[in-house]
Amino acid sequence: MDIFDKISVNMGPLGQYGKEAHGYFMFPKLEGEIHPKMKFRGREVLTWSLNNYLGLGNHPEVRKTDAEAAAEWGLAYPMGARMMSGHTSKHEELETALADFVKKDDAYLLNFGYQGMISIIDTLLSRNDVVVYDSESHACIIDGLRLHLGKRFVFNHNDIKSLRKQLERATSLAQKQGGGILIITEGVFGMAGDLGKLDKIVELKKEFQFRLLVDDAHGFGTMGATGAGVAEHFNVSEDVDIIFATFAKAMASIGAFVAGREDVINYLRYNMRSQIFAKSLPMPFVIGALKRLELLKSQPEMKENLWKIVRVLQDGLRDKGFDLGKTESPVTPVFLNGTIPEATQITMDLRENYNVFCSIVVYPVIPKGQIMLRIIPTAVHTLEDVDYTIKAFAEVAEKLKRGEYCKDKMASII
Repeated sequence: MDIFDKISVNMGPLGQYGKEAHGYFMFPKLEGEIHPKMKFRGREVLTWSLNNYLGLGNHPEVRKTDAEAAAEWGLAYPMGARMMSGHTSKHEELETALADFVKKDDAYLLNFGYQGMISIIDTLLSRNDVVVYDSESHACIIDGLRLHLGKRFVFNHNDIKSLRKQLERATSLAQKQGGGILIITEGVFGMAGDLGKLDKIVELKKEFQFRLLVDDAHGFGTMGATGAGVAEHFNVSEDVDIIFATFAKAMASIGAFVAGREDVINYLRYNMRSQIFAKSLPMPFVIGALKRLELLKSQPEMKENLWKIVRVLQDGLRDKGFDLGKTESPVTPVFLNGTIPEATQITMDLRENYNVFCSIVVYPVIPKGQIMLRIIPTAVHTLEDVDYTIKAFAEVAEKLKRGEYCKDKMASII
Protein backbone atom coordinates (compact mmCIF):
# COMPACT_ATOMS: atom_id res chain seq x y z
CA MET A 1 0.00 0.00 0.00
CA ASP A 2 1.25 3.48 -0.85
CA ILE A 3 1.55 5.46 2.39
CA PHE A 4 -0.26 8.35 0.69
CA ASP A 5 -3.33 6.18 -0.05
CA LYS A 6 -4.45 6.23 3.58
CA ILE A 7 -4.62 10.02 3.51
CA SER A 8 -7.61 9.95 1.17
CA VAL A 9 -9.64 7.95 3.69
CA ASN A 10 -8.29 9.43 6.93
CA MET A 11 -7.19 13.06 7.08
CA GLY A 12 -6.87 12.92 10.87
CA PRO A 13 -9.10 14.15 13.72
CA LEU A 14 -8.82 17.81 12.69
CA GLY A 15 -8.06 17.41 9.01
CA GLN A 16 -11.39 15.66 8.39
CA TYR A 17 -13.07 19.04 9.00
CA GLY A 18 -10.49 21.04 7.09
CA LYS A 19 -12.55 21.69 3.97
CA GLU A 20 -15.47 23.17 5.89
CA ALA A 21 -13.56 24.90 8.69
CA HIS A 22 -10.37 26.17 7.02
CA GLY A 23 -10.02 29.93 7.27
CA TYR A 24 -12.72 30.34 9.87
CA PHE A 25 -12.55 27.88 12.76
CA MET A 26 -9.10 26.61 11.83
CA PHE A 27 -6.32 28.71 10.32
CA PRO A 28 -8.25 31.99 10.62
CA LYS A 29 -6.42 35.13 9.52
CA LEU A 30 -6.17 37.98 12.02
CA GLU A 31 -4.74 40.96 10.20
CA GLY A 32 -3.35 44.35 11.12
CA GLU A 33 -1.17 45.57 13.99
CA ILE A 34 -0.97 43.30 17.03
CA HIS A 35 -3.71 44.85 19.13
CA PRO A 36 -6.90 43.91 21.00
CA LYS A 37 -8.78 45.07 17.91
CA MET A 38 -7.73 43.47 14.65
CA LYS A 39 -9.32 42.59 11.31
CA PHE A 40 -10.99 39.24 10.63
CA ARG A 41 -12.47 38.72 7.17
CA GLY A 42 -12.45 42.48 6.63
CA ARG A 43 -14.26 43.33 9.87
CA GLU A 44 -12.73 44.78 13.04
CA VAL A 45 -13.06 42.33 15.92
CA LEU A 46 -12.27 42.51 19.62
CA THR A 47 -9.60 39.83 19.90
CA TRP A 48 -9.19 37.58 22.94
CA SER A 49 -6.99 34.90 21.42
CA LEU A 50 -3.44 36.33 21.32
CA ASN A 51 -0.78 35.08 23.74
CA ASN A 52 0.45 38.62 24.23
CA TYR A 53 -0.11 38.79 27.97
CA LEU A 54 1.95 41.90 28.74
CA GLY A 55 1.28 43.72 25.50
CA LEU A 56 4.91 43.46 24.40
CA GLY A 57 4.02 42.29 20.89
CA ASN A 58 3.50 45.86 19.72
CA HIS A 59 5.31 47.79 22.46
CA PRO A 60 7.08 50.80 20.90
CA GLU A 61 10.42 50.10 22.62
CA VAL A 62 10.25 46.46 21.56
CA ARG A 63 9.39 47.38 17.97
CA LYS A 64 12.28 49.84 17.88
CA THR A 65 14.77 47.32 19.30
CA ASP A 66 13.59 44.58 16.93
CA ALA A 67 13.91 46.88 13.91
CA GLU A 68 17.34 48.19 14.87
CA ALA A 69 18.66 44.69 15.58
CA ALA A 70 17.35 43.40 12.26
CA ALA A 71 18.92 46.34 10.42
CA GLU A 72 22.28 45.88 12.15
CA TRP A 73 22.56 42.10 12.09
CA GLY A 74 20.09 40.77 9.53
CA LEU A 75 18.28 37.49 10.15
CA ALA A 76 21.13 35.17 9.20
CA TYR A 77 23.71 36.04 11.88
CA PRO A 78 25.04 34.04 13.63
CA MET A 79 25.37 31.47 10.89
CA GLY A 80 25.46 27.88 12.10
CA ALA A 81 24.54 25.85 15.16
CA ARG A 82 25.53 27.15 18.59
CA MET A 83 28.17 24.45 19.17
CA MET A 84 29.91 25.03 15.83
CA SER A 85 29.75 28.65 14.68
CA GLY A 86 26.50 30.15 15.98
CA HIS A 87 27.56 31.22 19.47
CA THR A 88 27.76 34.88 20.56
CA SER A 89 28.22 36.92 23.71
CA LYS A 90 24.63 38.15 23.34
CA HIS A 91 23.34 34.58 23.56
CA GLU A 92 25.37 34.16 26.75
CA GLU A 93 24.13 37.48 28.12
CA LEU A 94 20.51 36.44 27.61
CA GLU A 95 21.11 33.07 29.24
CA THR A 96 22.70 34.69 32.28
CA ALA A 97 19.85 37.19 32.60
CA LEU A 98 17.20 34.47 32.34
CA ALA A 99 18.91 32.24 34.91
CA ASP A 100 19.17 35.15 37.33
CA PHE A 101 15.51 36.07 36.82
CA VAL A 102 14.19 32.58 37.63
CA LYS A 103 16.78 32.09 40.41
CA LYS A 104 18.73 29.23 38.84
CA ASP A 105 22.46 28.63 38.37
CA ASP A 106 22.39 28.59 34.59
CA ALA A 107 20.09 28.66 31.57
CA TYR A 108 20.31 27.44 28.01
CA LEU A 109 18.65 29.26 25.13
CA LEU A 110 16.44 27.19 22.80
CA ASN A 111 15.25 27.96 19.29
CA PHE A 112 11.62 26.92 19.87
CA GLY A 113 9.60 25.92 22.89
CA TYR A 114 7.89 22.86 21.42
CA GLN A 115 11.08 21.51 19.90
CA GLY A 116 13.00 22.37 23.06
CA MET A 117 10.76 20.46 25.47
CA ILE A 118 10.84 17.36 23.28
CA SER A 119 14.62 17.47 23.23
CA ILE A 120 14.98 18.14 26.98
CA ILE A 121 13.02 14.99 27.79
CA ASP A 122 14.88 12.95 25.20
CA THR A 123 18.27 14.13 26.47
CA LEU A 124 17.68 13.83 30.21
CA LEU A 125 16.29 10.31 30.28
CA SER A 126 17.91 6.94 29.71
CA ARG A 127 16.14 3.63 29.15
CA ASN A 128 16.32 2.82 32.88
CA ASP A 129 14.78 6.11 34.02
CA VAL A 130 11.07 6.40 34.83
CA VAL A 131 8.82 9.37 34.04
CA VAL A 132 5.70 10.37 35.96
CA TYR A 133 3.63 13.08 34.28
CA ASP A 134 0.32 14.93 34.59
CA SER A 135 -2.48 13.59 32.40
CA GLU A 136 -3.18 17.06 30.95
CA SER A 137 0.40 17.80 29.97
CA HIS A 138 0.95 19.85 26.81
CA ALA A 139 1.43 18.10 23.48
CA CYS A 140 5.16 18.93 23.44
CA ILE A 141 5.58 16.93 26.65
CA ILE A 142 3.60 14.00 25.28
CA ASP A 143 5.65 14.00 22.07
CA GLY A 144 8.87 14.13 24.10
CA LEU A 145 7.72 11.14 26.13
CA ARG A 146 7.16 9.18 22.94
CA LEU A 147 10.92 9.29 22.42
CA HIS A 148 11.57 7.87 25.90
CA LEU A 149 12.53 4.19 25.64
CA GLY A 150 11.82 3.51 29.30
CA LYS A 151 8.68 3.29 31.40
CA ARG A 152 6.30 6.16 32.00
CA PHE A 153 3.38 6.54 34.41
CA VAL A 154 0.62 9.14 34.18
CA PHE A 155 -1.17 10.61 37.19
CA ASN A 156 -4.66 12.10 37.19
CA HIS A 157 -4.61 15.81 36.55
CA ASN A 158 -3.41 17.74 39.61
CA ASP A 159 -4.31 14.76 41.81
CA ILE A 160 -1.62 14.39 44.47
CA LYS A 161 -3.07 11.10 45.72
CA SER A 162 -2.79 9.69 42.20
CA LEU A 163 0.72 11.12 41.87
CA ARG A 164 1.75 9.42 45.10
CA LYS A 165 0.47 6.09 43.81
CA GLN A 166 2.38 6.45 40.54
CA LEU A 167 5.50 7.55 42.42
CA GLU A 168 5.34 4.36 44.48
CA ARG A 169 5.20 2.31 41.27
CA ALA A 170 7.96 4.38 39.68
CA THR A 171 10.20 4.08 42.74
CA SER A 172 9.92 0.29 42.81
CA LEU A 173 10.72 0.02 39.10
CA ALA A 174 13.54 2.57 39.15
CA GLN A 175 15.25 0.75 42.02
CA LYS A 176 15.12 -2.53 40.10
CA GLN A 177 16.50 -0.94 36.95
CA GLY A 178 19.06 1.34 38.57
CA GLY A 179 17.42 4.44 37.11
CA GLY A 180 16.02 7.72 38.39
CA ILE A 181 12.60 9.37 38.40
CA LEU A 182 11.52 12.56 36.64
CA ILE A 183 8.15 14.20 37.36
CA ILE A 184 6.86 16.51 34.63
CA THR A 185 4.02 18.96 35.09
CA GLU A 186 3.07 22.48 34.07
CA GLY A 187 3.06 25.76 35.93
CA VAL A 188 -0.09 27.05 34.27
CA PHE A 189 -2.14 24.59 32.27
CA GLY A 190 -2.72 26.60 29.14
CA MET A 191 -6.16 25.29 28.23
CA ALA A 192 -8.04 25.60 31.54
CA GLY A 193 -5.77 28.05 33.37
CA ASP A 194 -5.37 26.08 36.60
CA LEU A 195 -1.96 25.90 38.28
CA GLY A 196 0.16 22.82 38.70
CA LYS A 197 0.33 21.99 42.42
CA LEU A 198 4.05 22.62 42.66
CA ASP A 199 3.93 23.26 46.40
CA LYS A 200 2.28 19.89 47.02
CA ILE A 201 4.55 18.08 44.56
CA VAL A 202 7.79 19.31 46.13
CA GLU A 203 6.48 18.20 49.53
CA LEU A 204 6.66 14.63 48.20
CA LYS A 205 10.46 14.98 47.99
CA LYS A 206 10.44 14.28 51.73
CA GLU A 207 9.21 10.75 50.95
CA PHE A 208 10.42 10.01 47.43
CA GLN A 209 13.56 10.61 45.40
CA PHE A 210 12.80 12.36 42.14
CA ARG A 211 13.56 15.44 40.05
CA LEU A 212 10.92 17.90 38.92
CA LEU A 213 10.65 19.50 35.48
CA VAL A 214 8.06 22.28 35.09
CA ASP A 215 6.82 23.65 31.78
CA ASP A 216 5.95 27.24 32.75
CA ALA A 217 5.15 28.62 29.31
CA HIS A 218 2.03 30.49 30.48
CA GLY A 219 3.35 31.32 33.95
CA PHE A 220 6.60 33.00 32.93
CA GLY A 221 6.00 36.76 32.95
CA THR A 222 2.50 36.52 34.42
CA MET A 223 2.79 34.68 37.75
CA GLY A 224 4.81 35.35 40.89
CA ALA A 225 5.78 38.57 42.62
CA THR A 226 8.27 39.56 39.90
CA GLY A 227 6.78 37.54 37.04
CA ALA A 228 9.35 34.75 37.35
CA GLY A 229 6.58 32.17 37.20
CA VAL A 230 4.56 29.68 39.17
CA ALA A 231 7.54 28.37 41.17
CA GLU A 232 7.97 31.91 42.48
CA HIS A 233 4.21 32.16 43.06
CA PHE A 234 4.39 29.13 45.38
CA ASN A 235 7.80 30.13 46.78
CA VAL A 236 9.35 26.81 45.70
CA SER A 237 11.90 27.98 43.14
CA GLU A 238 14.72 26.14 44.90
CA ASP A 239 12.77 22.87 44.89
CA VAL A 240 11.82 22.93 41.20
CA ASP A 241 14.85 21.32 39.58
CA ILE A 242 14.33 22.39 35.98
CA ILE A 243 12.26 25.31 34.74
CA PHE A 244 11.29 25.56 31.08
CA ALA A 245 9.56 28.53 29.48
CA THR A 246 8.91 29.90 26.03
CA PHE A 247 9.16 33.43 24.66
CA ALA A 248 5.95 32.88 22.66
CA LYS A 249 3.60 33.95 25.46
CA ALA A 250 4.39 36.87 27.79
CA MET A 251 7.53 37.78 25.79
CA ALA A 252 5.59 37.83 22.49
CA SER A 253 8.47 36.50 20.42
CA ILE A 254 10.25 33.33 19.27
CA GLY A 255 12.52 31.12 21.33
CA ALA A 256 12.59 29.45 24.73
CA PHE A 257 14.94 28.51 27.56
CA VAL A 258 15.60 25.85 30.15
CA ALA A 259 17.12 26.71 33.53
CA GLY A 260 18.47 24.68 36.42
CA ARG A 261 21.61 23.48 38.16
CA GLU A 262 24.82 24.37 36.35
CA ASP A 263 25.98 20.83 35.64
CA VAL A 264 22.51 19.80 34.41
CA ILE A 265 22.26 22.75 32.02
CA ASN A 266 25.78 22.08 30.77
CA TYR A 267 24.79 18.48 30.12
CA LEU A 268 21.82 19.68 28.07
CA ARG A 269 23.98 22.26 26.31
CA TYR A 270 26.36 19.57 25.08
CA ASN A 271 23.83 16.84 24.35
CA MET A 272 20.57 18.32 23.06
CA ARG A 273 20.40 17.14 19.48
CA SER A 274 17.71 19.66 18.49
CA GLN A 275 20.17 22.46 19.31
CA ILE A 276 23.44 20.82 18.29
CA PHE A 277 22.14 20.12 14.80
CA ALA A 278 19.98 23.23 14.31
CA LYS A 279 20.86 26.79 13.39
CA SER A 280 21.35 29.22 16.25
CA LEU A 281 18.57 31.63 17.20
CA PRO A 282 19.15 34.73 15.00
CA MET A 283 20.60 37.81 16.67
CA PRO A 284 17.49 40.06 16.35
CA PHE A 285 15.48 37.53 18.38
CA VAL A 286 18.19 37.38 21.04
CA ILE A 287 18.52 41.15 21.33
CA GLY A 288 14.74 41.47 21.21
CA ALA A 289 14.39 38.98 24.07
CA LEU A 290 16.89 40.95 26.14
CA LYS A 291 14.78 44.09 25.66
CA ARG A 292 11.57 42.23 26.52
CA LEU A 293 13.10 40.79 29.68
CA GLU A 294 14.37 44.23 30.64
CA LEU A 295 10.88 45.69 30.30
CA LEU A 296 9.33 42.77 32.14
CA LYS A 297 11.61 43.48 35.10
CA SER A 298 11.60 47.29 34.98
CA GLN A 299 7.92 47.89 34.26
CA PRO A 300 5.91 45.82 36.76
CA GLU A 301 2.88 47.93 35.90
CA MET A 302 2.44 45.79 32.76
CA LYS A 303 1.78 42.70 34.86
CA GLU A 304 -0.30 44.73 37.31
CA ASN A 305 -2.51 45.99 34.48
CA LEU A 306 -2.82 42.47 33.09
CA TRP A 307 -4.11 41.25 36.43
CA LYS A 308 -6.49 44.21 36.76
CA ILE A 309 -8.06 43.21 33.46
CA VAL A 310 -8.05 39.52 34.47
CA ARG A 311 -9.80 40.14 37.78
CA VAL A 312 -12.49 42.40 36.35
CA LEU A 313 -13.12 39.99 33.47
CA GLN A 314 -13.23 36.83 35.57
CA ASP A 315 -15.23 38.39 38.41
CA GLY A 316 -17.69 39.86 35.92
CA LEU A 317 -18.20 36.56 34.13
CA ARG A 318 -18.68 34.69 37.40
CA ASP A 319 -21.19 37.32 38.54
CA LYS A 320 -23.19 36.52 35.40
CA GLY A 321 -23.22 32.86 36.38
CA PHE A 322 -20.53 31.59 34.02
CA ASP A 323 -18.44 28.57 34.94
CA LEU A 324 -14.72 29.38 34.63
CA GLY A 325 -13.52 26.06 35.99
CA LYS A 326 -10.52 26.20 38.30
CA THR A 327 -8.48 28.90 36.61
CA GLU A 328 -6.02 30.76 38.84
CA SER A 329 -4.20 32.48 36.00
CA PRO A 330 -4.96 34.94 33.20
CA VAL A 331 -6.16 32.04 31.02
CA THR A 332 -9.96 32.36 31.17
CA PRO A 333 -12.03 29.37 30.04
CA VAL A 334 -15.79 29.86 29.82
CA PHE A 335 -17.61 26.53 30.00
CA LEU A 336 -21.06 26.07 28.47
CA ASN A 337 -23.23 22.99 27.96
CA GLY A 338 -23.90 22.23 24.34
CA THR A 339 -23.14 20.26 21.22
CA ILE A 340 -20.45 20.78 18.61
CA PRO A 341 -22.98 22.25 16.10
CA GLU A 342 -24.11 24.68 18.80
CA ALA A 343 -20.48 25.56 19.49
CA THR A 344 -19.92 26.50 15.86
CA GLN A 345 -23.06 28.64 15.88
CA ILE A 346 -21.99 30.43 19.06
CA THR A 347 -18.57 31.16 17.60
CA MET A 348 -20.06 32.50 14.40
CA ASP A 349 -22.58 34.64 16.28
CA LEU A 350 -19.83 36.14 18.43
CA ARG A 351 -17.66 36.90 15.42
CA GLU A 352 -20.29 38.02 12.94
CA ASN A 353 -22.83 39.82 15.14
CA TYR A 354 -20.83 40.89 18.20
CA ASN A 355 -17.39 41.29 16.59
CA VAL A 356 -15.79 39.26 19.38
CA PHE A 357 -13.04 36.82 18.40
CA CYS A 358 -12.01 34.11 20.85
CA SER A 359 -10.95 30.49 20.55
CA ILE A 360 -13.42 27.64 20.79
CA VAL A 361 -12.64 24.22 22.28
CA VAL A 362 -14.84 21.13 21.96
CA TYR A 363 -14.63 17.34 22.23
CA PRO A 364 -12.24 15.46 22.27
CA VAL A 365 -10.17 18.16 24.04
CA ILE A 366 -12.94 18.52 26.63
CA PRO A 367 -15.78 16.07 27.46
CA LYS A 368 -18.74 15.59 25.14
CA GLY A 369 -21.59 17.95 25.84
CA GLN A 370 -19.29 20.81 26.84
CA ILE A 371 -18.15 23.91 24.99
CA MET A 372 -15.22 26.04 26.07
CA LEU A 373 -14.75 29.60 24.91
CA ARG A 374 -11.13 30.39 25.79
CA ILE A 375 -10.24 34.01 26.53
CA ILE A 376 -6.68 35.33 26.81
CA PRO A 377 -6.69 38.75 28.50
CA THR A 378 -3.74 41.09 28.01
CA ALA A 379 -2.36 44.22 29.64
CA VAL A 380 -3.47 46.27 26.63
CA HIS A 381 -7.14 45.34 26.80
CA THR A 382 -9.37 47.98 28.36
CA LEU A 383 -12.14 47.84 30.94
CA GLU A 384 -14.50 48.86 28.12
CA ASP A 385 -13.39 45.76 26.19
CA VAL A 386 -14.12 43.65 29.24
CA ASP A 387 -17.56 45.16 29.83
CA TYR A 388 -18.59 44.72 26.20
CA THR A 389 -17.42 41.09 26.13
CA ILE A 390 -19.26 40.15 29.32
CA LYS A 391 -22.48 41.59 27.91
CA ALA A 392 -21.96 39.74 24.62
CA PHE A 393 -21.33 36.44 26.41
CA ALA A 394 -24.41 36.93 28.57
CA GLU A 395 -26.59 37.42 25.51
CA VAL A 396 -25.09 34.43 23.76
CA ALA A 397 -25.65 32.24 26.83
CA GLU A 398 -29.33 33.24 26.89
CA LYS A 399 -29.66 32.33 23.20
CA LEU A 400 -28.09 28.95 23.94
CA LYS A 401 -30.61 28.31 26.72
CA ARG A 402 -33.48 29.19 24.39
CA GLY A 403 -32.25 26.69 21.82
CA GLU A 404 -31.48 29.27 19.15
CA TYR A 405 -28.24 27.57 18.12
CA CYS A 406 -29.11 24.45 16.20
CA LYS A 407 -27.48 22.43 13.46
CA ASP A 408 -29.78 23.42 10.60
CA LYS A 409 -28.99 27.09 11.10
CA MET A 410 -25.35 26.71 10.03
CA ALA A 411 -24.63 29.72 7.87
CA SER A 412 -22.82 29.26 4.58
CA ILE A 413 -20.20 31.88 5.21
CA ILE A 414 -17.20 29.67 5.91
